[in-house]
Amino acid sequence: MHPRKIIIDTDPGQDDAVAILLALASPEDVEVLGITCVAGNVPLPLTTKNARIVCELAGRPDMPVYAGCDRPLDRDLVTAEHVHGKTGLDGPSLPDPVMPLAQGHAVDFIIDQLRTYAPGTITLCPLGPLTNIATALQKAPDIAARIAKIVLMGGGYFEGGNITPTAEFNIYVDPQAADIVFKCGAPIVVMPLDVTHKALVTAERNNAFRALGTPAGIAVAQMTDFFERFDKEKYGSNGAPLHDPCVTAYMIRPDLFTGRHINVEIETQSELTMGMTVADWWGVTDRAPNATFMGAIDADGFFTLLTERLARL
Repeated sequence: MHPRKIIIDTDPGQDDAVAILLALASPEDVEVLGITCVAGNVPLPLTTKNARIVCELAGRPDMPVYAGCDRPLDRDLVTAEHVHGKTGLDGPSLPDPVMPLAQGHAVDFIIDQLRTYAPGTITLCPLGPLTNIATALQKAPDIAARIAKIVLMGGGYFEGGNITPTAEFNIYVDPQAADIVFKCGAPIVVMPLDVTHKALVTAERNNAFRALGTPAGIAVAQMTDFFERFDKEKYGSNGAPLHDPCVTAYMIRPDLFTGRHINVEIETQSELTMGMTVADWWGVTDRAPNATFMGAIDADGFFTLLTERLARL
């Protein structure tokens, strides 16, 4: 089977970095056509810098990295330095990137790739706010029918929210964009907090990253050392959740995840519940299913895969 073509849309972020590393370490499963950056965890100048740092860490300075939207469609930008540190990649000491940004806008790259390849060829893998994806859909509505799948990290149902009581960060930052994406008609797979909070980097799992002894393995261990302090204090958990690598892992081993094909709507009106993913898990409405909303993960299998693949870098 040929590797599936993907575009990673991202706002790195330590867990975004791990997701990118997993993809770049798995060429037999996924062919990364490019990385598109959006404002989210930190502002756009830092997300574009961090994406290039990660590509160089993976030994892939040839990977095109594009700058995208620097603010949400209709709201002020909310960032998450309180989680990821002032650079977004706090933890390891990594050199500034040498590779340049690719010429052109991320949104145009997404549109061009979807129009260049046969319909159903490219999967979009958004790891941050959905501003770039929504903007592409607004600018070129024809691409919706050409998308193989959108596999995204965002939302939550049983776990509630992590930035407000009801909203997960990626969806909350740009709920209007999320609403556009969830209504676009393309097949959607969602990795919500319900799954990612079960993918915890325990001390044993982090020691396995560090024991790889490679720059990538050590950097990943240092990243999770840094950002786990926030989640341990907040949730009382015994490790930090690796949110975004669930997206990449699904592209490689979908059998690690289980969920339901349900209707998911995005709250865009109420400030109280802004950005909530209203997931009809129990099928209590007659709204048509529009997303496969994951609910469970084989965490041991996930971390085995992640450690094996990081060892390649």
